Amino acid sequence: MSGWTKLLILVALLVAVGFVFRAQLRAFFDNLSTPAVKVERVVERNASAVAAATGTSANGYIVARTRAALSADTPGRIVELNVEEGSVVKKGQVVARLYSDEYAAGVKQAVAEIAVANASKARAEADVVTAEKGMAALKSEVLAADADIAQFEAGLKLSQLSLDRANKLLETKVDSVERVDKAQRDLDDSKSRIAWSRARRDAAAQSVIEGEARVFAAKSTVKETEARITSSEAARELAQATLDKTEVRAPFDGIVVLKDAEVGEVVSPNSQGGSNARGSVVTMVDFATLEVQAEVSETSIASVKVGGDARIYLDAYPEKPYAGRVDRIWPTANRTKATVEVRVVFLDRDDKLRPEMGTRVVFAEENATVQKDDPKMLVSRDAIQRREGTTFVFVLEQDRVRERVVKLGIERAGRVAVLEGLKAGEEIVVSPPANLKNEDRVRREGAGKGS
Repeated sequence: MSGWTKLLILVALLVAVGFVFRAQLRAFFDNLSTPAVKVERVVERNASAVAAATGTSANGYIVARTRAALSADTPGRIVELNVEEGSVVKKGQVVARLYSDEYAAGVKQAVAEIAVANASKARAEADVVTAEKGMAALKSEVLAADADIAQFEAGLKLSQLSLDRANKLLETKVDSVERVDKAQRDLDDSKSRIAWSRARRDAAAQSVIEGEARVFAAKSTVKETEARITSSEAARELAQATLDKTEVRAPFDGIVVLKDAEVGEVVSPNSQGGSNARGSVVTMVDFATLEVQAEVSETSIASVKVGGDARIYLDAYPEKPYAGRVDRIWPTANRTKATVEVRVVFLDRDDKLRPEMGTRVVFAEENATVQKDDPKMLVSRDAIQRREGTTFVFVLEQDRVRERVVKLGIERAGRVAVLEGLKAGEEIVVSPPANLKNEDRVRREGAGKGS
């Protein structure tokens, strides 16, 4: 066999082997020429997890700044309860009533006493009027008696003159004894009239003194009844206040979040541990004052400022962020937890908010505001490429890479929030070779774990 024949047979054998193992040979040569890359699968996360990874964050709970456990101001048994958990109440609305029959009777008694005192006052005022009118009549009698005395004294003088003249005429034998006797009788009659008028005047004057005493007594009775009315009105107000204490009223607009007692149970504002009485009837909250109580680590508190923006994520609804603002920072730390309490108020709210709900708060960096867009993904910073002002990543589609422009958010701890450009489930190249271009073929070095 010639050498050429042997060469042809060898070539044929090689061709046959290459045909049989063509797939393996192609893969071998592809591996030699195709760069190996590390890939990472994009996984969609809830907004709170992404935001927490890209900013200062803290866990907390929703609390109400205005919260009250309502109780009556006086001990008693509940006879009426007008609310349930979730009831919306207005300020001043009667939430519950205690047994109050004896207090209501006390109010009626006080009202009756006021009526009696008013009647006594009216009677005393009438007595004053009567006494004053009697005084006027008595004073008139005194004046009349004085006039009669003056008149009778004038008659006495005239009778004395007539008697003196009659005696002189009798001495001269001009007049008779009968005329003298008549003049004497007139004089005696005038004296009697004067004595009677003076006695009458003295009696009238004494009656005036007694009338003045009656007027004074009647006026004193009026003052006494006025004082009794004031006392009765005070007793009525006290009885009414005690009755009002049996009504438990809402001190503000809010929602009942807890019933602490039922109809038939006894409540007392001074309930002690050994007592069977309830301390409160219901607990209510003003939902307009809901805020977040967050515990911020001491190592992160420097980045939290009063008035700074924040985003609040509810554990129950982590996809929706709520805008917030730092309202207060506690002046002392918790030594055991190494945290500082921070209160964050809601700038927007809805009916999903409930007291005691768990939350996660993400605080904005100083001199910055929290992003409005909700990032849903975090990718490795090493996957981000930049060229001529464009930010992109290499997305692996089968065995080729394609450039994809992305919009980025906050970067922290080697991870970048992606706002636009990627979808969950896609794979991107991490730390791509410097000469990697769009549409290049690559092979996997290993599947990266999702963020």
